[in-house]
Amino acid sequence: MSVKIITVAKQLPQYSRTTADILPLLDIWLQGQDARFIKKVKKIFEGAAVDKRYSIMDPAEVFTATSFEDKNNIYCREAVILGTQVLEKALAKVGWEPKSLDYIITVSCTGIMIPSLDAYLINKMKLRQDIVRLPVTEMGCAAGVSGILYAKNFLKANPGKRAAVIAVESPTATFQLDDFSMPNIVSAAIFGDGAACCLLSSYEKDYGPAILDEQMYHFYDAEQMMGFKLTNGGLQMVLDIAVPDAIASHFSDIIHPFLQKNNLEINDIDHMVFHPGGKKIVAIVETLFSGLGKNIDDTKEVLKQYGNMSSATVLYVLERIMERKPLPGEKGLMLSFGPGFSAQRILLQW
Repeated sequence: MSVKIITVAKQLPQYSRTTADILPLLDIWLQGQDARFIKKVKKIFEGAAVDKRYSIMDPAEVFTATSFEDKNNIYCREAVILGTQVLEKALAKVGWEPKSLDYIITVSCTGIMIPSLDAYLINKMKLRQDIVRLPVTEMGCAAGVSGILYAKNFLKANPGKRAAVIAVESPTATFQLDDFSMPNIVSAAIFGDGAACCLLSSYEKDYGPAILDEQMYHFYDAEQMMGFKLTNGGLQMVLDIAVPDAIASHFSDIIHPFLQKNNLEINDIDHMVFHPGGKKIVAIVETLFSGLGKNIDDTKEVLKQYGNMSSATVLYVLERIMERKPLPGEKGLMLSFGPGFSAQRILLQW
């Protein structure tokens, strides 16, 4: 009995702006700052490899002195809307009824909701009253892969069941108006909002790429490298400039033993499903993969079209690959990094 990914769907918020459209808003935000600093910030936005991004609020609101409470209230409202839309879209793609789901995992790190999003989805979509729910709230960009990993383990232990992993993120709701640090500026330049849903099954009749293996990899003594600090102004980004170099130094240990465990080498992998963390991370990983004869073109394209949407982004990459209908026997490697610091890996076979 294998666990399979059946489909992936995405849902974007109602607002969007190109990077060129955002530059004038920076002039308002940075008013009174040193001219050289303003030029540097604009250069970061222009060089972030993100052409467009979406948001749950008008971009002008993002650069407005809105309280943490106000922004989190918008996050809560829009998370329910986006979560409902993307779950409905995913179910419609494969013709599943909402009550056919046995397990629901919601992942998000960019707002605070209690009860969590899954509780709202159960009520709005009339999911089964005995559905098993798991909210994943503190794994950041890695949570999209982590959610699939948790769903796989549940389904492996329960044949003939179905699961939904729903990622809803709004990094714009975490933007700190009075924080002119590089982590806040860089995160504003690379992040965008979005939602995605992945449906999985342990029914024999359901068709999709099988999950052959999954594994986490934890960096020691690296908790300070990435995450959020809860301040009076909201969730303040923590992003160490050493992240790309840390990934590079651990890359071989992350990739090769995992593949060898499955009697594979990197040459056996046909599709790289890598989370687009940001321009520098993508550039380093692209160099490492290209040296092994692989490309991450889908990753770069998702970053360009939408920005980094935290946990949801890797599912956008997976959707692009699945829509191309890989041939039977082809293999894919999902990889994402997140707070901890950690890497999450999943091995797929069509």
